[in-house]
Amino acid sequence: MGETCVPKNPERIATIAPVTLGNALTLGVKPIATGVIDVQNPFPEYLKDKIEGIEVLGSQFEPNLERILVLKPDLILAWENVQAIYPLLSQISPTVIVPWNGQAAWQEQFEFVAKALGKEEEAQQAWKHYYQRIDELKVALGSRYQDKEISIIGPSIPWGYFILAKNSFVGSILNDLGLQRPKLQDVNTSTGYITLRSEENLEMMDGDILFVATHENEQREAFEKVLQKPLGKRLKAVQQGHVYFVDSPLTWNGSNLLAADAVIDDLYEYLVNAP
Repeated sequence: MGETCVPKNPERIATIAPVTLGNALTLGVKPIATGVIDVQNPFPEYLKDKIEGIEVLGSQFEPNLERILVLKPDLILAWENVQAIYPLLSQISPTVIVPWNGQAAWQEQFEFVAKALGKEEEAQQAWKHYYQRIDELKVALGSRYQDKEISIIGPSIPWGYFILAKNSFVGSILNDLGLQRPKLQDVNTSTGYITLRSEENLEMMDGDILFVATHENEQREAFEKVLQKPLGKRLKAVQQGHVYFVDSPLTWNGSNLLAADAVIDDLYEYLVNAP
């Protein structure tokens, strides 16, 4: 969108997308307001102790411009999906369009936000913390899962099933841990996921362990019924009782280092501490 003159040490930042909110909080910067994925359930559990006082600007796709105007931010961190209203946002405050190329580029987006905020040193410390936790989890896992394949899917019934690929947010964490993925999932895609449209292809989500990422009870109940059908019962993870439901899209699709911390906590719970 051209150049933006970013104020030095901005104190009143508005973020339009939750992933950018997570990036800012990781860097020690607390925005005054943010757009969200779900207005009814705006903040994931892993952020609950960090969001007091942050106002909700409505949907990340249609933020409330009047509310932003009233709040008078000194910097707006928008994202590519609201480029159409960039002229209006930039009349309110200096506005930076944060690139979003899907989960596959979550690390690059974090570095972009760090540069925009002048927080490169804080970003280095955040990565140091992440890799320290990865190393600690590797030690805790030992060789227990060296011959196990881990599958991750996000059911979105009735639209289909989203298999998280190797270069998805969570896929990259498993890759850093050296954990194996099923061959059909051990691929990089432009979006970071593979879409299944039919239950006839359930074998594509098979693995020794199956993580099901959904935070909606209706989706969970619908998918549990799918797993009880003949094709579902043929999955190894179902037969061995290794199907685990985890929070998404708010956490396992969070695409920021605070969400990565929460994912690592889940991996401790299900892969280290589980009997």
